[in-house]
Amino acid sequence: MSDVNKTLLKWHASFRKGTDFDSWGQLVEAIDEYQILARQLQKEVQSSNSTDFTEEQKKTLGKIATCLEMRSISLQSTQSTEEFKLEDLKKLESIIKNILTYNKEFPFDVQPVPLRKILAPGEEENMELEGEDAAAVAGSTEAFPPRAPASQGTLLPRLPSEPGMTLLTIRIEKIGLKDAGQCIDPYMTISAKDSNGMDLNPVQDTPVATKKEDIYIHFSMDVDIQKHLEKLPKGAAIFFEFKHYKPKKRFTSTKCFAFLEMDEIKPGPIVIELYKKPTDFKRKKLQLLTKKPLYLHLHQTLHKDS
Repeated sequence: MSDVNKTLLKWHASFRKGTDFDSWGQLVEAIDEYQILARQLQKEVQSSNSTDFTEEQKKTLGKIATCLEMRSISLQSTQSTEEFKLEDLKKLESIIKNILTYNKEFPFDVQPVPLRKILAPGEEENMELEGEDAAAVAGSTEAFPPRAPASQGTLLPRLPSEPGMTLLTIRIEKIGLKDAGQCIDPYMTISAKDSNGMDLNPVQDTPVATKKEDIYIHFSMDVDIQKHLEKLPKGAAIFFEFKHYKPKKRFTSTKCFAFLEMDEIKPGPIVIELYKKPTDFKRKKLQLLTKKPLYLHLHQTLHKDS
């Protein structure tokens, strides 16, 4: 069996798995499966090196990815009317199975999913919020160049040790969210800020977290803070911004944030509260994300060179 046919079998199996979950009412699992397949199709469409499919076939694959995104959005919608129904999606099964010989008109008037837009920190809130909320975001200033987060993240290695100085490694264990299973491409942005919200060192992004379990998204990733603790000013804090992709708006958004203040930096495990966006780096107007016992779970390790 050729590699192309193996790929098609894998896509078809993923499609069937998603629609089965959907028909059984396992919506979180269905959304996850639809999003995984949509990303695989999108990757094929955007690959300039791929010669397995014609441009017309790639266009069709892109439209299938759009329909998968639309069904995911429908399942996440709180409205009773579904924008894109399961029976509509099922019409695409024979197309994805027979893409190499499919030569009919696509059954729905949709366009291929465009390249995802990932915004620099703060920009996504400016697009979503108005008034006081937008003004609060505008108060955040980045002293370091913005990064474009990749699926592999932008984590940096530990700094060289210095005599008498302490370095901090924070292991992000997991985050608790009531809709954890519906968060697409979740990752965390970590930064150290002074009391005025100014960056004290380069901002880092974790890779995308892939393990979801009940109300938790598991990261299990180590982040090395890029400054010796003794060099952090009084009133500094380390921020954790939880971000995820919004297919309906086609950009990556901050969902919530948390922070560690200097007196909370101690070896061992710690759980910290989650706050509503926009990220308030000055910590002046904090609103808890939820009254439920959902937190960011961390483990701190101190490295001191004596």
